[in-house]
Amino acid sequence: MAKQERAARTREALVRAAASAFDGAGYEATTLARIIQSTGLSMGALTFHFRSKDELADAVQARGECAVRAAAERAAAAGQPPLRSVVALTLEIARLLEGDAAVRAAARLARERADGSTAWSALWLPVMERLLARVTEAELRPGTDREAVLALVAHLITGAEADSRTRAAAPGDRRDGAEQQLARIWELVLPGISGTDRT
Repeated sequence: MAKQERAARTREALVRAAASAFDGAGYEATTLARIIQSTGLSMGALTFHFRSKDELADAVQARGECAVRAAAERAAAAGQPPLRSVVALTLEIARLLEGDAAVRAAARLARERADGSTAWSALWLPVMERLLARVTEAELRPGTDREAVLALVAHLITGAEADSRTRAAAPGDRRDGAEQQLARIWELVLPGISGTDRT
């Protein structure tokens, strides 16, 4: 049992180190040597768990994607008004991007790897689209364009990702986090979408 626990701890240390490296430097610039240097483990320990950089990137991407999918599932099943669920999901994704290097790395790896990986937006955009389709006409201000709202959501999450990566590189930054910034943006734009909903 102790051997299995040690192996699990080693694997976890490698995935965490790889997430931080891929988040900060991207796929091409990250080397296996850089990853093991930050863990103090040997190359043999790494290759025992992951045969290649691709395999390690897959593990990091899977971890980040799993966190985002779980957030999207919770938002879809929350039972609150759909527009409120859209807002809540954008805030949750911003929180994940800010606090989890694997989520930031998953977003970056999805763009940088040319292996047909799942598009980052495919993890949350279809859920947003389904939620917006459930918003009734009565809940929207007259003339509200659902496609424009969906585009706004995509831009907000893209901005949250960029802000979170910048903030991760400069931990002393005292500005409000991505989640707080998004909450303030929603306070500004929600009255233009719905006359009654607030964050």
